[in-house]
Amino acid sequence: MEVEQFNQDLLKQVKKDNFAGNDPFDGLNSKFIDWSPALKKSILGLAWTQFFKRSPVNFRPLFLVPKKRNPKGIGLFILGLLNDFHRTKDTHYLDEAESLGRWLLTQQCDKSVWDHSCWGYHFDWKAKAFYVPKGKPNVITTIYVAQALYELSKAIPNGNEFEAAAFDSALFIQKHLYSNSNREGDYIAYIPGEIAFVHNASLWGAAWLAVVGKATNNTTLKEIAKKVAKKSVNQQADDGSWVYGAMPHHQFIDGFHTGYNLEALDIIRKSLGIDDFNNSIENGMDYYERTFFTEDGVANYYHNSTYPLDMHSVSQAIITLLKIAPTKARQELAERIIEKSFFTLYLQKENRFAYQKTKQQLNKVNYTRWTQAWVYYSFAYYLNFKTDSNS
Repeated sequence: MEVEQFNQDLLKQVKKDNFAGNDPFDGLNSKFIDWSPALKKSILGLAWTQFFKRSPVNFRPLFLVPKKRNPKGIGLFILGLLNDFHRTKDTHYLDEAESLGRWLLTQQCDKSVWDHSCWGYHFDWKAKAFYVPKGKPNVITTIYVAQALYELSKAIPNGNEFEAAAFDSALFIQKHLYSNSNREGDYIAYIPGEIAFVHNASLWGAAWLAVVGKATNNTTLKEIAKKVAKKSVNQQADDGSWVYGAMPHHQFIDGFHTGYNLEALDIIRKSLGIDDFNNSIENGMDYYERTFFTEDGVANYYHNSTYPLDMHSVSQAIITLLKIAPTKARQELAERIIEKSFFTLYLQKENRFAYQKTKQQLNKVNYTRWTQAWVYYSFAYYLNFKTDSNS
């Protein structure tokens, strides 16, 4: 499959749906359970969420779960559109990105509560560690939206309002997510009011503080970013790996979160102009490359298991390999990963990618934020990288 043509066709499809769709974790948007907040917070809420996430049959239409836009997904589409614009100079990509950016400005969480710009998911979300109602921000959604708005502000004339919202989100992270307790050390929480420590969330929050700290010459933000990064670097295993987080059920090692960690650390060192984390990144990249990919380009999900095959693993691999000290060998690996994904997860009749493939079955449910947005962004990034490399 020709990557550029695929991405053009995928963009046409998501535009027809107005960039709205289902999400693996949106089961609590069902009208059948919407009447009971207490039920959503219980073990039943977790089971309900996992039922929709794990089922290879999409029961959402039956249980009245609507298709909606996801702010993080929209951020990813903007990043993809901007890569396509930079590659082709076709302004229709830029116009679409600006339209989506203006929508994101209207989706900020309540500033009377959170004081600064921030974003969350469009659904109530029950995980093992916490319950998050829609309208409550989280760090990952916030930083992907903020990245998109900042890149958009640099691409269009008079993009000040996009930049202002993007930079303001760093103050939200500092005020509501940053923790420096003597017991736990410096880290950035995933959700306001929750103490669960997760490496990728903490590092991405730090990365955004570093970016904004550099752009605004805010010494405090830069210092926090460095302290937070050190916590995760100090907890990196000798072989270069990280477990997902600190809680007992977070003791797994997977590919795309490892890629997140490495990308965030790379942003921190470049923004702060330091080499403190070079060894950690080099060790982590060595572990990442030798652990999560087969010679023919299969992207493994876990460090000890290939399955489930998931385009999230593919997409983050493309970005990690091409962003962090890209070499010819890494570009060739990224190309093999892309090629292999068309053999394993591509649905030709629908011109999109499936959610996941296990040893037993292929889950074909169409998830806009989790799958298609990531695919579009990562493939657009690859195409732009290839163009720049050949120029």
